[in-house]
Amino acid sequence: MFRRTLLAASIATLALTTASPAFAAWPEKPLRIVVTFAAGGASDIVARVIAEPLGKALGQPVVVDNKPGAGGTIGGLDVARAAPDGYTLMLSNSTPLSIGPFTVPKQPYDPVKQFTHVAMLGIAPVVFMAHPKTGPASLKDLPKALAGGSFGSGGPGSIGHIVGEMAKAEMKFQMTHVPYRGGAPMATDLIAGTVPMGIDVITAFAPMMKAGQIKGLAVTSRTRSPLAPDVPSVVELGLPQLVAENYFGVSGPAGLPKDVVDKLAGAIAEVVAQPAIVKRFEELGLTTVKMTSTEFAGFVAKQVTDWTPAIKAADLKNN
Repeated sequence: MFRRTLLAASIATLALTTASPAFAAWPEKPLRIVVTFAAGGASDIVARVIAEPLGKALGQPVVVDNKPGAGGTIGGLDVARAAPDGYTLMLSNSTPLSIGPFTVPKQPYDPVKQFTHVAMLGIAPVVFMAHPKTGPASLKDLPKALAGGSFGSGGPGSIGHIVGEMAKAEMKFQMTHVPYRGGAPMATDLIAGTVPMGIDVITAFAPMMKAGQIKGLAVTSRTRSPLAPDVPSVVELGLPQLVAENYFGVSGPAGLPKDVVDKLAGAIAEVVAQPAIVKRFEELGLTTVKMTSTEFAGFVAKQVTDWTPAIKAADLKNN
């Protein structure tokens, strides 16, 4: 009996020490971080800020791979279907996880069950923007200036899209949504006056507002953003129902081994604590938020629940 017990204990110990030999030296090759929007937008900028220092912390290059389209779900599906080996990751945010999957006719993936949510990076508000000459003068002018007009966003099912639909419902007027494949191509048309108003995360647009290329109408945070101190918040304007913030994080496919998650989360924590990264995030209007992997997973699940009523009310599958 004693020998059998000892043998069983030895086998269990061996299993524990050899459970994941394939990941013992992870990473052994370059990593890919998928951005679900075109180059030049907020997600792309954040991904490129962390890619090089994260690669140095892990000892392998981190390559940014832009896969835009369908409210972020094309890139999201690519990651959800990837092998859970830690080499394919996603710059996760509100659009491909909390909004996009629920705005297409057939939901492509479960944002909670089909991903491993590794680390939160931070949050940033959305901004209503207009062409300085042809666009509306203020957010309060939208019903008069844009009734029957249009607004652009980073794509169908993006956070800019849903905030636009929320504004239409709250301010009781109609305007047509013009989807782009990311914030950068929308900015090009906004500056040219092709589209009179755009709605997207403030990160990529603050320099354009500062340069006078576009005009900020309102930020969707409770207070003004340090990036655009002259732009009022929706709360100031008496529209607290439009408060909405986009989060940024790093996620991978479901089933990532715990040792990979722990090593990756530790490396990300090391990167976002670097003074140069802290300063760059501040310049991008990104407020750093610290969470464990478990806390971040819970946060994503709550975001899905929180956005559901707005998505249903806006009936985004038909927009």
